Amino acid sequence: MPDIIITNNSGHGQEFEVHGWNHNISITVRPHSTSRIHAADKTSGAIIALHDGHEGEQAEITFNGFGGNDFIDISNIVGAGGNITIQQEGDPSTRKGDPLFMQNFRSAWHKASSETKASLRSSVFLDGHGQVTRIGPIKDHPQLEKFVRSFADGKTYIGVGAWGGSPGVDSDNHQSSAGHGTKNAQITYSDGDATPSHPPHLAHRSGVQKLVEQTHVKAASLGTQAHENKEHSGPGVSVSNRSNKEQAYFFYDNYWNGNGTAGANFDHPLKSVRLAPHATSFVALPNTFKGRVQRGTRLPATWVEFQLNASNDHGAHGDISLEQGCDGAALIHATDGSGRVNGFSHDILHNAPRAALTKRADGMEVLASTMGNWMAGPNEAAAEYELKVVGQKKAYIKGGTGTDDVASKNQRLAVEFF
Repeated sequence: MPDIIITNNSGHGQEFEVHGWNHNISITVRPHSTSRIHAADKTSGAIIALHDGHEGEQAEITFNGFGGNDFIDISNIVGAGGNITIQQEGDPSTRKGDPLFMQNFRSAWHKASSETKASLRSSVFLDGHGQVTRIGPIKDHPQLEKFVRSFADGKTYIGVGAWGGSPGVDSDNHQSSAGHGTKNAQITYSDGDATPSHPPHLAHRSGVQKLVEQTHVKAASLGTQAHENKEHSGPGVSVSNRSNKEQAYFFYDNYWNGNGTAGANFDHPLKSVRLAPHATSFVALPNTFKGRVQRGTRLPATWVEFQLNASNDHGAHGDISLEQGCDGAALIHATDGSGRVNGFSHDILHNAPRAALTKRADGMEVLASTMGNWMAGPNEAAAEYELKVVGQKKAYIKGGTGTDDVASKNQRLAVEFF
């Protein structure tokens, strides 16, 4: 029997109406927590987020429907006040919803003309500072539907779709595409980015919004290897910029970690360091850190995933992952004298096949995600190319096994970005 897994990645308890399961009793999911609702095959219903008592974004689910497949979608036709996505558990290619719906709405609202805002006043609700807090039912406001389609068309149900003799809008109707068989339904809610957590195989590698602690290293450091800096005895990571231009590197601590699960953090970096070409800096971190460091904040990007205090040996462990893309080479070193190192240092972007590349929001051409995310599904051309020129032993490309772990007993690692 399938479960509905609801993860609340916001910093507050979130109430959800439950229709079709749980005896139709609403639930409240605590901040940065997950709740499960047991369902049954051949059942249908909806999970609807409430905002000050008003219905908002909703996940609609049919388990084991036509052809033995699940049918899942996200709908905003009754309103919105937060961000929500849904997918079959462990299958990002089935993901539905706009993980940044409210941020995109606020951005469009900020750019809208005074005439457009006036036409939407009855359906858009603002706080005392003029910021949008929620919107009313799109189905009752044609002008609101037109406005929302300007940024969310094809990501969520905006109109009512094909219903009651109406053909609906194709981009809405496509939201009803079938899943792959029947599985648990994974719902993610957030006031920030509602991108789902890593699938379980990423958990070993490893919100209240925090200000990012930043360091700027202007001069190149002495030495040529990114090994242990003897002045630092606490846990952390030595980061080296081996490129010929200044770069910023951001550290993302997972929102939560569990037995076989992890809440990936895509929007609230803990620290960052900006390095001049060929500079090195040690970044002190709490030994509870489990997450990653990457160039910049955009995806796709190369991830250096690590934790500093593993439960089995209390040492640091890390690896390189290309599953969320590749924007350059990286190596990870132990600093305890063991000599352990993994990753790659050669340029694989220059000769990459066109089908494996995608243009990032900053205009840089990078290798696409091999596992998919809210922006696109998995890119098989990228996976095939990376398996050839890097290999699964050097970096996670497809699946959660076959990549060498770099362990360092002293809770310190060193990372080189090329």
